[in-house]
Amino acid sequence: MIRTIGLIELNSIAHGIQVADEMIKSAEVDLLLAKTVCPGKYIILITGNVGAVQAAINRGEAAGKESVINKLLVPNVHPQVIPAINAANNVEKLKDLGVLEFFSIASAIIAADAAVKSANVDLIEVRLGVGIGGKAFITLTGDISSVNNAVTVGANTALESGMLVNKAVIAAPRKELLQSLL
Repeated sequence: MIRTIGLIELNSIAHGIQVADEMIKSAEVDLLLAKTVCPGKYIILITGNVGAVQAAINRGEAAGKESVINKLLVPNVHPQVIPAINAANNVEKLKDLGVLEFFSIASAIIAADAAVKSANVDLIEVRLGVGIGGKAFITLTGDISSVNNAVTVGANTALESGMLVNKAVIAAPRKELLQSLL
């Protein structure tokens, strides 16, 4: 089971590929994701024990130098976060809906983890920068009070950094909306 994740976001694709290789060579970590995101950025998502992930992030940051635009380390990540990043959560019924939108990929992951830990909600997806101009967004579902709580907690994680774009809570959305979210 994945317990710790780390991410580095770079503004160079070529440098990002090189950094990914150095990170996974530098410590005993598993590569979860290494890909381009809009607009011409590259993200690397790894997992392992806390020390190994921290060592790999440190190596990636040193190797990436000025190309590194963001990073994160999340120990004890909630089990729904990685499947939501991979769009693999099996949400069968849309209840009330929460949406959080961010300028930063790292901010979205941190907010998703905080939101799902704060309330009885299910993450639908954590969309990271592909086809949305480098932004990221989270969708989640549950009863209205849980969704309100999760959206508030998730939004508060990004308020100080200025990375929150917007948020929405939609009570009783139409069932057809679920298909557009999956």
